[in-house]
Amino acid sequence: MTSTSPRAVGERREALERRIRWIVAVTIGYNLVEAVVAISAGTVASSAALIGFGLDSTIEVLSAAAVAWQFTRPDPERWEKGTLRAIAVAFFALAAYVTSSSTLALVTQAEVEHSRVGIVITALSVVIMPFLSFAERRAGRELGSATAVADSKQTLICTYLSAAVLIGLVTNSLLGWWWADAVAGLVIAAFAIREGIEAWRGDACATSVGMLLEDEHGHDEHGHDEHSHDEHGHQR
Repeated sequence: MTSTSPRAVGERREALERRIRWIVAVTIGYNLVEAVVAISAGTVASSAALIGFGLDSTIEVLSAAAVAWQFTRPDPERWEKGTLRAIAVAFFALAAYVTSSSTLALVTQAEVEHSRVGIVITALSVVIMPFLSFAERRAGRELGSATAVADSKQTLICTYLSAAVLIGLVTNSLLGWWWADAVAGLVIAAFAIREGIEAWRGDACATSVGMLLEDEHGHDEHGHDEHSHDEHGHQR
């Protein structure tokens, strides 16, 4: 029976942590691009679903930035509640906007123009997001990181959101179902309310930047423990 040396275990752990950091960085970067493209395409096509989809991605990126800002403060715990409440309000505002615009579109029977760009960006999200989610979940489970696994689930939920918007855009383009876009917008509103409630309750474990900062904090604690162990050895 072969045994794995502590050095090999440590190297594997560092490799997994690097992999997760890269996956999270790619996810945040893609969300930023997705937001710009979706909002622009939605404005051109008068699509409430696309605009809401892009705004949701924007809030995801901004919430990550807010968490990052929080951890640059001398006492990050002091700012945690306020940061989470601000994120929650942003999601609630998004839900209110998309609900009102989608409801207005249903009442006035507003037609949505065909958006090839919108279909492409949502289709890409349906393909890319599950891959990123699977890669992060696999690495997170091997590493034993509950936060990484939670973040991977959040990414997978974004896939469902992308699929809902894609279905609305495609059915509107192919079948002329003008109401499909508005229904997809209401799905986004429901998703935003869910995210807002979780943020208001303080469930911030699934934020990508929070996970990265937790990982760095773990490195610091590990180094501190090793330093304390060395000092204890010298004292003996």
